[in-house]
Amino acid sequence: MKYRSYLLIAVTGLFAACSGNSKPVDLTAPAKKSTGKYTFSAVTEKALSSSAKLPGQLVPFNEVNLFPKVNGFVKTMLVDRGSIVKQGQLLAVLEAPEMESQLQAANSRYLQAQENAEASKEKYERLKEAAKEPGSVSPLDLDDANSKMKADQAMAQSENSNVESVRTMQGYLRIYAPFDGMIVQRNVSPGALVAPGKATDQPMLVLQDINKMRLTVSIPEDYVDKVDLTQPVTFTFNAMPGQVHTAKISRSANALGSMQQEAIEIDVLNNNGQLKPGMYAEVNIPMQTGAKSLLVPNNAIIRSTEHEYVIVVRDGKANLVNIKEGLAGTDSTEVFGDLKVNDRVLVHASDEIKQGDVIN
Repeated sequence: MKYRSYLLIAVTGLFAACSGNSKPVDLTAPAKKSTGKYTFSAVTEKALSSSAKLPGQLVPFNEVNLFPKVNGFVKTMLVDRGSIVKQGQLLAVLEAPEMESQLQAANSRYLQAQENAEASKEKYERLKEAAKEPGSVSPLDLDDANSKMKADQAMAQSENSNVESVRTMQGYLRIYAPFDGMIVQRNVSPGALVAPGKATDQPMLVLQDINKMRLTVSIPEDYVDKVDLTQPVTFTFNAMPGQVHTAKISRSANALGSMQQEAIEIDVLNNNGQLKPGMYAEVNIPMQTGAKSLLVPNNAIIRSTEHEYVIVVRDGKANLVNIKEGLAGTDSTEVFGDLKVNDRVLVHASDEIKQGDVIN
């Protein structure tokens, strides 16, 4: 009896709960989307008084690949990698046995031509002396002797030039340093056959002048007209952090290269020999303050794999404007694109906003 009473009370309570005002919670219902307000900022225009940090690379002030001017075998190599040489110093000696034979043959021809010229001259002088007696020598014979003398003298001079030419070629068997510097590559050994080469061939030696270096920096097209060539630049080498160097821009290309960049060079003295060709540096290039630039907040720029852009709100709709970034500051960045002063741009925008979306 008690059991039936308990069961009746439980069933009555269940029906009461179902007919009450409480409802079960639906755990599968979607969460409500946030309706936060957009934040706007204005495009401003300022005359930047700043600098651009660009990468630079050290290259030798002078560098040359040394090739022989004639075919030959390496007889003696007087330098090696790392050798310090002076201008005019003998670096290598080649040998070409056939050149000695050519010199002897050319010298023999010259001696023969010289003897012929001397004989023609003596004959002309005798005929000229004999012609003082009227009727002894005809004028035609005298003219022929004079012509023969001049022709033989010209032949002797020609053969002498051939001898000098062969001697000059022999001089090419000795390789001299064109300027002071260091040998950084040696690619041949004694006994090797060498020949005049092209730029793509492997040279005998590579000589670099490292007493003074060129720090080359490529200026992007957007910065070209803003670089202040009169102001000193500062730079720090990656291999020597903490050492700040100061110098002036020595020269500029005044033309854009294949990458739409202008090359400038800064001469750097290497008195202690610590600097090495190929070292990279971070260069602080001063910019002129006269040019005005458009600035937007840093967090207004949206970057994707395809492009960089900002969202400009015009007539309550989103307009996606492609830009190029320039100088970057702490809070704002210089931009280039279809923007105007006081244009309203979205801050903290995302790529979910599409062209033409309504922005309230």
